[in-house]
Amino acid sequence: MRQHLIDPEICIRCNTCEESCPIDAISHDGRNYVVKFEVCNWCNDCLSPCPTGAIDNYRIVATNTPYTLEEQYSWNDLPAPTEPQTASPGVLPEEVARITEIAQAGQGGIASPPWSAAHPYVNLFTPQKPTLATVSGNFRLTAENATSDIRHIVLDFGGVAFPVLEGQSIGIIPPGTDSEGRPHTMRLYSMASPRNGERPGYNNLALTVKRVTEDHQGRPTSGICSNYVCDLAKGDKVEVCGPYGTNFLMPNHPGSSLLMICTGTGSAPMRAMTERRRRRMSLKEGGGLMLFFGARMAAELPYFGPLSKLPRELIDINFAFSRVPNQPKQYVQDKIRERHEDVVRLIRDENCYIYICGLKGMEAGVLEAFRDICRRHGSDWDELLPQLQRQSRFHVETY
Repeated sequence: MRQHLIDPEICIRCNTCEESCPIDAISHDGRNYVVKFEVCNWCNDCLSPCPTGAIDNYRIVATNTPYTLEEQYSWNDLPAPTEPQTASPGVLPEEVARITEIAQAGQGGIASPPWSAAHPYVNLFTPQKPTLATVSGNFRLTAENATSDIRHIVLDFGGVAFPVLEGQSIGIIPPGTDSEGRPHTMRLYSMASPRNGERPGYNNLALTVKRVTEDHQGRPTSGICSNYVCDLAKGDKVEVCGPYGTNFLMPNHPGSSLLMICTGTGSAPMRAMTERRRRRMSLKEGGGLMLFFGARMAAELPYFGPLSKLPRELIDINFAFSRVPNQPKQYVQDKIRERHEDVVRLIRDENCYIYICGLKGMEAGVLEAFRDICRRHGSDWDELLPQLQRQSRFHVETY
């Protein structure tokens, strides 16, 4: 089991954890703050008040031999892990676990994050205890005459600590009830801004949200949460949960490169990662970016204008448009095949990490393109894929 622990090395003894624990699972002496294994139920009430993150730690232990209070009181730092560790989300909401399982099926189940990824904070706010954010911006990304209405939404958290990383998601709860009188369930949206916010130095973040007006079969429908979010006005208050996500994270290693493949609003995490790298260009970290981005046409492609202005030395961009009048249909897998030499080089590069995000319908075509170009260059994709998975270099989130 996970045993909740407090890192004595960075704890500043502010007592917020003990004060916020509703079940008296936390205590202290003149040296350390500690957590009682048999009392803690992972309610996570103590996580968000902690100013240093010392409270957000754990170790995998046998249930009959957890670390005792006496051991915890004696520590100068946390003991080294003896079992594989993942982020400590407590009990995730059922809808988050279900959506995540579906989204990550294409990567062969839950994957580990890149070895150099920053530590993610998760599940700080739940559907039972959400936080409030204020809308500070709502900008339409697609042309007014485009079929798709895709919005760039900026949320400000004011004085509430809401730490996020590129590749994570947040949950939004639309107000009201369904036809049976039950409160609407939470929906997940990927972050479109880097870890230091849409505006650096401000406690905010951005989302990329498409107004849903039809289902995947083209039948008219109205997405409850997407329409709610797309209609938000500046100054509106929104109930937010999360953050969520422990593996679709970008590497911090400065020599790492990213191969990013997306369609539509699947561009959100790619935009966050790209913006993170753009803001650090002056550091000359060395790792390159390569992006394959698909849409029906340029007018329906989010961030088309800003992407077109990014310097070539930062990112290699390949657009694929499938519905341009008098032009042959092109999909991301077609562009991947066109750039086969560069793509296979990146697949073989142990410092390159692959990210796929968008509609689930794109997934099979992309994987088949990888299989084709590997075969063309004397490799076997089906042999390479398990290696990528073991190295935490292959990450998929499709819906």
